[in-house]
Amino acid sequence: MSPIHDQSYRRYQGARNMSGSAWAVIAWSGIRAMLAKRAYLGLVIFSWVPFIVNAVRIYVAANYPQAGAFFGISPNTFRQFLESQGVFVFFMTVWAGAGLIANDRRANALQIYLSKPLLRSEYIGGKLAVLVAFLVNVTLIPGLLLLLLQIAFSGNFDFIRANAYLVPAVILGSLVQVIVASTTMLALSSLSKSSRYAALLYTGAIFFTDAVFGAVRVITGNTRMAWLSISANMGQVTDVIFRQTPKYETPWIVSLMVLLALVALSISVLERRVRGVEVVS
Repeated sequence: MSPIHDQSYRRYQGARNMSGSAWAVIAWSGIRAMLAKRAYLGLVIFSWVPFIVNAVRIYVAANYPQAGAFFGISPNTFRQFLESQGVFVFFMTVWAGAGLIANDRRANALQIYLSKPLLRSEYIGGKLAVLVAFLVNVTLIPGLLLLLLQIAFSGNFDFIRANAYLVPAVILGSLVQVIVASTTMLALSSLSKSSRYAALLYTGAIFFTDAVFGAVRVITGNTRMAWLSISANMGQVTDVIFRQTPKYETPWIVSLMVLLALVALSISVLERRVRGVEVVS
């Protein structure tokens, strides 16, 4: 007979992962899963077409002065670029975000995730990082690259010196879109076990609020109720960040408060819905 080995207490000899780093594993897993889908990868590539168009525009304006009147570059150029990326932000948010939590709830995976030495904040942070990574890739990164191309093609810092606020404006303007879209989508994903239903909820939230504002605008003949629309609120705040005249009559501070309330509500929903054990009230 084989000898019985000593099974008394012994110290753990394996590697210890730093506390608070589990979110990165969840984020990287989610990013790889989305990039493995060719259709989504195609959307990511296609979202950079406006960047290429604007890069050519900057090059022509810098190297062919006679075309400057037509291809003139101004601070509004970068504001318009972020606005044009809104459609890609929408599709990426729906496609990549709808199933982030909904799929885990359908498979009862939350109990598995949260039964491990994993904080709820790490789980939410990892899922949120998936969306943030993709959305930053179509807003913040190309926006900053356009500023760098402006410097490189012109061969001087005159444009940036004259418009020093553009760097923080591109950063803040991008973060407004990214944070509002990602937190809202993640909260809606936590409300359902169906990624399709979560996608419909987000689509409805965007288009329904736009439709309500549009109807009120027709009835009243003014745009003071623009705060009813999520998209209009983001536009108002971004216009102020870029020192542009806001499109609507709603005070920008009201739009900012609505967006902050929406983010706070989304965080509250996530705090209640992401639990290891389903709580029936």
